[in-house]
Amino acid sequence: MNLGAFSISLAVKDIAASRAFYEKLGFTVFGGKQEDNWLILKSGTTLIGLFQGMFEKNMLTFNPGWDSDAKAIPGFTDVRKIQEQLVEQGVELGEKADPATSGPAYITLTDPDGNPILLDQHL
Repeated sequence: MNLGAFSISLAVKDIAASRAFYEKLGFTVFGGKQEDNWLILKSGTTLIGLFQGMFEKNMLTFNPGWDSDAKAIPGFTDVRKIQEQLVEQGVELGEKADPATSGPAYITLTDPDGNPILLDQHL
């Protein structure tokens, strides 16, 4: 199962301060809009999302269908197929994608330690 690009999505209190901090570590803005309270920062193939006021907790994020440059991966596993495989394995999902749809969709789950995971497909 290929989950696509990986990033950590951070629930930040002050997006400007967080951006300045991560830029000192060598990250640059890759996407998002600071005025909308979200940014994606990149250093090499490492991605960090900064989200002010959008999430309660930090979460692991995967983007089925994308590589670390947000370019399409040919023949990727659709999030609805991943959902089906996870349910078959007994994994409890928080939010589910409608299996009768296609295109962009997402699912959520939580690991055994309470860490939220988002599988967010944009294609």
